Amino acid sequence: MRTGMVAVLFCLVMSAGVFAAGDSAIRRNDQPINIKSNELLTDSTTGTATFSGKVVARQGDLTIYSDRLVVYYAEKDKEVDRVEAFGNVRIVQENRRGEAEHAVYERRGAKITLDGGRPRVFQGEDTVTGEVITYFVDEQRSVVVGGKDGRVEATIKPKGKGQNAGAKP
Repeated sequence: MRTGMVAVLFCLVMSAGVFAAGDSAIRRNDQPINIKSNELLTDSTTGTATFSGKVVARQGDLTIYSDRLVVYYAEKDKEVDRVEAFGNVRIVQENRRGEAEHAVYERRGAKITLDGGRPRVFQGEDTVTGEVITYFVDEQRSVVVGGKDGRVEATIKPKGKGQNAGAKP
């Protein structure tokens, strides 16, 4: 479970491409995972572990908050196959944050999907919002879909260079 959860926690934080991987992510794999919840239910017949009630999962500088977190294990190799976070999902790492009502990490396809409640990803003052935000981990690309009645919205603020181009010293 430890190796699979490390991948899950790391992958969830990569949502929408604005969360960056780096040396700290590699070191994170060696760090312990601390999960707190009001209840833990494991079921070997279905191959699941369900954490519920004010779930807080921490590993290094990465924290995931949700009402419920379900870990699904593959029958064949007993590795983590999929992880779903439900209700008030918030993923925080330094100045980066992802929010949705539902998030899924799928090992097959190395894909993270944020949906429900108009998902948003923030990095500093930059934001992206859509109906569904999907990040393909191996390809380091993301897709944000606006949905039937909505559009994708991104706000990207200048990073200093040229901000005061007309200002005099």
